[in-house]
Amino acid sequence: MRKEAEPCILYMATYPPRECGIATFTKDISESIDRRFFPTLRSRVLAMNNNGTNIYNYSKKVMMQLSDTEITDYLTTANQINQNKNIKLVNIQHEFGIFGGEYGEYLLPFLEILNKPVVITFHSVLPSPNEKLRKIVREISKRVNAIIVMTKKAVQILRNDYNIKTRIYIIPHGIPNTSFETQKREKRNFGLQNKIVLSSFGMIGPGKGYEYAIEALPEIVKRYPNLLYIIVGETHPMVRKKEGEKYRNFLESRVKELKLQKNVKFYNKYVNLSEIIQYLKATDIYLSTSDNPNQITSGTLSYAMGCGRAVISTPFLHAQDIVTENRGRLIKFKEPESFKEAILEILENNSLKKEMERNAYHYTRHMTWQNVAMSYGRVFKEILKNRGIEIKELPQINIKHLLRMTDNFGIIQFANQAYPDKKSGYTLDDNARALITCAMHYEKFREYKQLRMIKTYLEYINYVKGEDGRLYNLVNKSRIIDETKWSEDAHGRALWALGYLCSIKDIPQDFKEKAERIFLETFPATSLMVSPRAIAYTIAGLYHYNKIKKSPHIIENIKKLADFLVSLYEKTAKNEWKWFESYLTYSNSKIPEALFYAYNSTNNPVYLKVAEESLNFLIGKTFENDLFIPIGQKGWYYKDKERAYFDQQPIEAGYTVQTLITAYKTTRNYKYRKLASDAFQWFLGKNTLKQAIYNEATGGCHDGLGENSINLNQGAEATVSYLIARLSLMDI
Repeated sequence: MRKEAEPCILYMATYPPRECGIATFTKDISESIDRRFFPTLRSRVLAMNNNGTNIYNYSKKVMMQLSDTEITDYLTTANQINQNKNIKLVNIQHEFGIFGGEYGEYLLPFLEILNKPVVITFHSVLPSPNEKLRKIVREISKRVNAIIVMTKKAVQILRNDYNIKTRIYIIPHGIPNTSFETQKREKRNFGLQNKIVLSSFGMIGPGKGYEYAIEALPEIVKRYPNLLYIIVGETHPMVRKKEGEKYRNFLESRVKELKLQKNVKFYNKYVNLSEIIQYLKATDIYLSTSDNPNQITSGTLSYAMGCGRAVISTPFLHAQDIVTENRGRLIKFKEPESFKEAILEILENNSLKKEMERNAYHYTRHMTWQNVAMSYGRVFKEILKNRGIEIKELPQINIKHLLRMTDNFGIIQFANQAYPDKKSGYTLDDNARALITCAMHYEKFREYKQLRMIKTYLEYINYVKGEDGRLYNLVNKSRIIDETKWSEDAHGRALWALGYLCSIKDIPQDFKEKAERIFLETFPATSLMVSPRAIAYTIAGLYHYNKIKKSPHIIENIKKLADFLVSLYEKTAKNEWKWFESYLTYSNSKIPEALFYAYNSTNNPVYLKVAEESLNFLIGKTFENDLFIPIGQKGWYYKDKERAYFDQQPIEAGYTVQTLITAYKTTRNYKYRKLASDAFQWFLGKNTLKQAIYNEATGGCHDGLGENSINLNQGAEATVSYLIARLSLMDI
């Protein structure tokens, strides 16, 4: 058992690479909770192994393993959990087939010994149970603190059929947060431009009901010969072990008998999330074909509706809860004719299909993993608060103040408290950082209002481009550019923003093309740069731009600029002073971060060595007993002199969070991950004044921290610095 340094929730479930729907669910929910509640809680896993004969190459998140058929394993593991002070709560992801004994009864002695709080998630709730099943579920329920189910119907069954008194919470099955779009792009990617696509996905085995959907097709393809039904997924390992490919062979023979070889295709693979989303986005109608009327949860149905797809489903319990007339159609079990009528109805009424797609997508927004994690967190907090354990939730991402500070030209530089000061004008610095912020937000949440803001900031960058390719920083309230001064740093930040925007997959192509054009037109000005920070920003831009271009020319430019930074380091880094200059001023962390990017682009170990040495030096100067204390603007820090502690700026905290996350993702050194969280806590009050710098009421961030007070103004730089840091935390 691996020792843990921090409080954790232990998930008892199957886990990847074991091929199982519960394993995928456990991975998704645990990672979502990590993003939401990091660092006050860690997610760890007690992995259920089948028969003690199968072993898996688990990730470090798995801290314990248990053989489902060995009852002594349950007892030993329960005692190990009791002895681990860092495990604060156990969440059992329950499905009858993954625990030993009749109806999973081996859980009972495990729960009898366990003295930690337990929340159990029932993925199956069977109505009208026999006496044995009813007794086991009741005994399990008596030994847990709370039950989570995914539908209202499940609550009714547990209360009425099992007489369960334990607290029950309804939290839906999670879904990925995807953009709402037509089938056009993914059909093109799959070479299916001229096809009508039906699909089903999931592990294949008896009871899936695929044969009834297949038998519905002959008459449909007479009208729509370009129809293609894709069945995605491999045979369930347990089915394959007992029966081999009997069911799949039956389906394939049925396709041949009906002469549907051109209209039905099998993709025999255990698909990952990105592949699932791609197939669903190429789908015109999703078919949920289960024969089991008592199925209380269907992740596949949830995913399809979450992608905004019209669905046709048999009326199992979960489908009855979420498939309404304006989102899809419920049909009869095991009746091809019923499938045929529903498919033709939707195919022959395109406006009905589009309405179903919109309604399904909007209905499922509460089911995204982010929202499901928030709901799980509330349950955990409720149970743990009685034990004196506090779970601190990261603030919800709020862009209201960013919107308030932005007009139709760009983001305004300063604010009087929370109100934009239009007299202060605009800067390239702020608009570049705001572009990065909105691009990050769009990449994670696909909110279309971000596109309007991205367009505004992109237009601003284009507006300040001079004929010589320089990007000028200052624009006054009358929108007149100050061309008397050129800021290397601002120019570099803009290249960083443009390169990052180009790298995001789902950004509209015209935005990318414009960003790339400006990038290429303004890059030559980098030959004039000598500022290490400007060069660092430029490397960041090149790194992201290279993700889509994969060009040796870009790599050569990265090497050239990185070599310059290394040369500065080699000249200045002496004895205990491991830095690029003889002073620490502003945006310090971006210089080692650029070398992490250079290493990731080139695999040159020199870049990694200097990146880590310099970052560790900076950490030593800016962290004291886990408290982040950025170098103060009031005097900075010169070699062999005292460092300044005030005025501390939000940009230093924001950039430091980003750098530490880059360092963690590059090295997988958990020290950097923890320090990223510590640096972010500076915004929330873990600082020298013990005052929150982030203003939850407005969504803005105060401009700085002085010796005795905070600056109450909430300008552009501070606000985007906070948002960049908050969004970056979602990557770990």
